[in-house]
Amino acid sequence: MTGSVYDYLMNVAREKGAGYLPLLDPDRLDGKKLVRMAVDLENAGVDALLIGSSLLLSVSMDRILQDMKREVSLPVIIFPGSLNQVSPYADAILFLSLISGRNPDRLIGDQVKAAPAIKEYGIEPIPTGYMLIESGRLTSVQFMSGTIPIPRDKPDIAMAHALAAEYLGMKMVYLEAGSGADESIPEETITVVRRYVSIPLIVGGGIRSPECAARKVRAGASFIVTGNILERDGGLPLVREFCSSIHHKIQATTDG
Repeated sequence: MTGSVYDYLMNVAREKGAGYLPLLDPDRLDGKKLVRMAVDLENAGVDALLIGSSLLLSVSMDRILQDMKREVSLPVIIFPGSLNQVSPYADAILFLSLISGRNPDRLIGDQVKAAPAIKEYGIEPIPTGYMLIESGRLTSVQFMSGTIPIPRDKPDIAMAHALAAEYLGMKMVYLEAGSGADESIPEETITVVRRYVSIPLIVGGGIRSPECAARKVRAGASFIVTGNILERDGGLPLVREFCSSIHHKIQATTDG
């Protein structure tokens, strides 16, 4: 990959219709399994790898990232749940501001503390407005952040928050239902936010099937995030189905 990770992601979205960013959680699997999973995901056709956790009980994130970068050529992007998830061995980090909440630490406090380390490490920051959307249950990110999600039946509130993120200069908006969500982000919310802002939309949480991922892309998602679906029955064939459903421009060309 040449150029910035952000530019690479934008090219993926333009050329494929949308990108697929599976999330690897160091608290769910040990380092060796995570590295093997990263290799399998790359071979299956995903576009980049996210790594992070709501809590991070593991103390081996640096080592895991070093081992992963030796085995895969895809960009590895930190999806941080806390300050201790900043590592010099990643290619980039989603520089998140939890704009749907009113916890000052999650809006700007943690970002001020993390920024000097990100600069010193030379990690590429990707400024991202992070928005929690009600998912039908209390999720880890909601509990850990101490914030109330946007009601799932209030897309106008989501629209206004996303537009504020764009006006603040953020490069992406992340609509998050949360790990273990009962319900994924409503397609109506994705559609109205997509029409209201010009920056790319990442959509994650509660997406358990390729068909669900395809609906989110049709609604306007630029990138889809899922958890460790390789742990489920189907493994790599299921990942390839996700890739096919998300990369709709390539699929349309192939079908044509």
